[in-house]
Amino acid sequence: MSAPHTAAATAPDSSGTTAARQLADFASRTREAGLPDGLREKVTGHLLDLVGNSLAALPERPGAAVRALAEEWGGTPAATAIGSAVRLPAPSAALVNGTLAHTLDFDDTHLPSVLHPSASVLPAALATAEAGGATGARLLVASAVGIEVTCRLGMAQYDEALGNSVFFDRGLHATAICGAIGAAVAAALLRGLDADGICSAIGISASMGAGIIESNRTGGTVKRVHCGWAAHAGVVAADMARLGLTGPPTVLEGRFGFFRAYCGERFDADTTVSALTDGLGEQWECARLFIKPYPCNHFTHAGMDAAMRLRRRGLDPARVAALTLGVPAPVLRTIAEPAAEKARPRSGYHAAFSGPYTVATGLLAEPGTATAAESGPGRVAGRGAIHRGLGVFHQDFTDEAAADPARLALAARVTCVADEECTRVFPHQFPAVLTAELDDGTTMTERVMVNKGSPEHPLTTEELTAKFLANALGTGDEQAVRALADRIGDLAAAPDTTALTRALAAVAPGVRR
Repeated sequence: MSAPHTAAATAPDSSGTTAARQLADFASRTREAGLPDGLREKVTGHLLDLVGNSLAALPERPGAAVRALAEEWGGTPAATAIGSAVRLPAPSAALVNGTLAHTLDFDDTHLPSVLHPSASVLPAALATAEAGGATGARLLVASAVGIEVTCRLGMAQYDEALGNSVFFDRGLHATAICGAIGAAVAAALLRGLDADGICSAIGISASMGAGIIESNRTGGTVKRVHCGWAAHAGVVAADMARLGLTGPPTVLEGRFGFFRAYCGERFDADTTVSALTDGLGEQWECARLFIKPYPCNHFTHAGMDAAMRLRRRGLDPARVAALTLGVPAPVLRTIAEPAAEKARPRSGYHAAFSGPYTVATGLLAEPGTATAAESGPGRVAGRGAIHRGLGVFHQDFTDEAAADPARLALAARVTCVADEECTRVFPHQFPAVLTAELDDGTTMTERVMVNKGSPEHPLTTEELTAKFLANALGTGDEQAVRALADRIGDLAAAPDTTALTRALAAVAPGVRR
């Protein structure tokens, strides 16, 4: 948003159409018209990324706990939980898969809204498509529309004057509260609801989303469940609308609606509705998602890239006397505070949100040359070799790695500061500038102003495939993993999701426990 938010009268647009109804009409039209050229393939790539991230998350406690809970609940088998041969009710499968998708903080990001749309929307769409027998093409359309709605809801409360999301500034996880609505739209499309039904699903789901981000600062694993709960809420909301429950048509811009409740006096109705609906169906925010190359908080990525560039320039970590990491001012609260916690993270998960630790990890990384191309049929690179090719990967965020004396010694030499140029760019990118002072008093500096994996610097097809393989080969069954990638690639022409869900089930037995 280009101006500070102020209180304003709440009203539908001049035609009498509310914001929720405009989103619902857009969703319904797109279901019939299909997606613009190239967008279907992009969504397919994000689905591949999500499935790989979810498979890598299977050994982690949050996903296992949520799946055990869902199995305790029981219910009519309808959809596949990733990593399990057990089928669950669609809302339960969405809960499990959304939790897995976000567990490692490796899921895609939209800027400047600073949210992770696919991890809520895709699990809801997958579960609903399987339960209802939807075609692969319908699944991809519903996914794109749900992601678009999620991104626009987040964009509607980006405050340019604040230089941050109003949601985020108030401690709310935009991914969770916006993702619940986007997931509901995707599920409603796949359930065959008309525009009235989709509008009600929006109105219902707005009462269901939740997410507090204090765990980013001081710990706890609850954030990993945020996307799962949003996916679950979206499926439930769509089914409630299907069975006749209705939601308020002014749920977004109303006096007691979504934006006023969450943003208070920073909410301006006219500006918000414009951000939601201007160019809807013509300018796709869905096309501007960032894919993470590293499995940690996105704010840390540019600092790690800067560290790896310094290493490639010949910097010897043993000669580092001090390091200064310059980042956007709003980022400091997440990756630099409390300073003592960030210098000595208490676990691998907490290390993923630490600027000092991730810079140290980047300096100590020794990338190899293994790529997905070296992993073709008959000449498979080991999972560890692919890791080295990517530079920094999951092995760098275990509890053991977080306690590594060499990393902690380097992390203790890092001072995090606000950098003016980085602050101006944020949150359209998450840039960083890293300066190393050596033992002889000389300095070396690297600036990274554009994130790897962004629309301006996208991962190549080879890099995206390498990430998927490095994630998914932890199942130990290479043939099943490759078959799964093929089924995802073929989804647009699939008559239903049967082949995909069978491929998902096929990777389950070899998962590490």
